[in-house]
Amino acid sequence: MSLPTLTDAKLELDAGVATLTFCREDVLNALTGTNLIDDIIHTLDWAEASPDVGCVILTGTGKGFSSGGNVKDMHERTGMFSGGVDDIAAAYKATIQRIPMKFAELSVPVIAAINGVAVGAGFDLTAMCDVRIAADHARFGENFVNMGLIPGDGGAYFLQRVVGYQRAAELTFTGRLFNAHEAKAIGFLLDAVPADQLMDRATTLAQEIAAKPHYQVRQSKLLMRKAQQMNLSDFLDHTALVQGTCHHSDAHKEAVAAFVNKGK
Repeated sequence: MSLPTLTDAKLELDAGVATLTFCREDVLNALTGTNLIDDIIHTLDWAEASPDVGCVILTGTGKGFSSGGNVKDMHERTGMFSGGVDDIAAAYKATIQRIPMKFAELSVPVIAAINGVAVGAGFDLTAMCDVRIAADHARFGENFVNMGLIPGDGGAYFLQRVVGYQRAAELTFTGRLFNAHEAKAIGFLLDAVPADQLMDRATTLAQEIAAKPHYQVRQSKLLMRKAQQMNLSDFLDHTALVQGTCHHSDAHKEAVAAFVNKGK
């Protein structure tokens, strides 16, 4: 499949790893007031449909991964922040909330390579990813309350699933900023590395994932999500069916044959 045409981001595919780089450093890669929402959706749709993609990396250019909502537009009450209550609610559903809905149905693994500040909706975007690796100078914040807002993009749903309710509550209610070292200590980050090592670290992990059978990796991700939503009996019934399919797959047959014959 050919790569999608993007406006404010660039997309590269190499050895099964698709890297999407946000290129609006002039506004710290704000998601609103730019074309980044569409670029993200188009990329994830393409990755989900492409059998060649084993893992996706999201990252940014400049000082920020993403500053989330465009505060200038909020101040001027333009774009999605214009109109009455119903107008703004409809705009949220038609724009920023498309991202969590897309992540909720996504099976391809996604790694956030966080190159700098990630706050507000930019922070929540990283919480939607499966794995987060950051430059050690990165800063984070679920800082909506500081702007007189709530996490309108689904952050209250995703963040507590990453760090637990109590820590998510503290970060949400205070809106405080915190650094990469604390983010790793509370389990939000898998790793924090020097900035010049960030993409190497993320790409190495993505390549390791992409080298595995894509169907099995994607089904494993879906199983982990279903485990949060289903009772155990129904979950095991579904798992048994998926496993039956895997037992008939070429990847399983080849792996078992290689294991049995490795000493011959």
